[in-house]
Amino acid sequence: MTTAYERVQAARRKGRPTADYYMQRLFTDFLEMHGDRRYGDDPAIVAGVGRLTGRPVTVIALEKGVTTEEKISRNFGSAHPEGYRKALRQMKLAEKFRRPVVCIIDTAGAFCGVGAEERGQGQAIAENLMVMMGLTVPIITVFIGEGYSGGALALGVADRVWMLENAVYSVISPEGAASIVWKDAGKATEACEALHMTAQDLLACGMAERVFSEEDGDFDKVCSALGTALADELVALSALDAETLTVKRYARFRAMGGEET
Repeated sequence: MTTAYERVQAARRKGRPTADYYMQRLFTDFLEMHGDRRYGDDPAIVAGVGRLTGRPVTVIALEKGVTTEEKISRNFGSAHPEGYRKALRQMKLAEKFRRPVVCIIDTAGAFCGVGAEERGQGQAIAENLMVMMGLTVPIITVFIGEGYSGGALALGVADRVWMLENAVYSVISPEGAASIVWKDAGKATEACEALHMTAQDLLACGMAERVFSEEDGDFDKVCSALGTALADELVALSALDAETLTVKRYARFRAMGGEET
């Protein structure tokens, strides 16, 4: 049986495909949009418009980078407030033009540097949560690796949350939790179990709707299965009127932690 900590290690494994890998295989005619129109552009978040099986969609992804140079330029996938504001700008455009939104998450969390705090990191994340809850177009969020704290939640308020089998989603990294609770980052293994952060845990408690097999490392197969599922689910969600869609999304979050989950 695979332990929670082994899942975390798999999510962090060198060579694991990043968001760009999925975007290249799932979407065609992708046009990236830059900037938040307030401060600047954040390469940690890639956002724009593409087509999924011919259907126009807005795509927003947290990208860690592959090479050392890319990782540094993208801040290892830890976004600044301008990144979340860029994402929000694209979501509002998606609503205006009636495009569904697909979010792809792989991040250790929002950047916690002084500059990010000075530019309103907390407010940027909070605004995303508020707007996404009432967005009148379908939203599907897919976790492909790590997903910690408000940095992940800022793109996680969705109608459907899907995860790869070794993806994780939690309020904090296991090392961070261990440092707070036990004053010892070395107790990350125990923290992983206590946080119930694996895809399997989240599926069981109703925080995720679907877990995709990683096909023994054949991620081309993963992309194929994911693409088909996304296309089908967006058809179903797009058939709902705006009021029904937002009411169901709100009810999804209100039910979390209740007896029915």
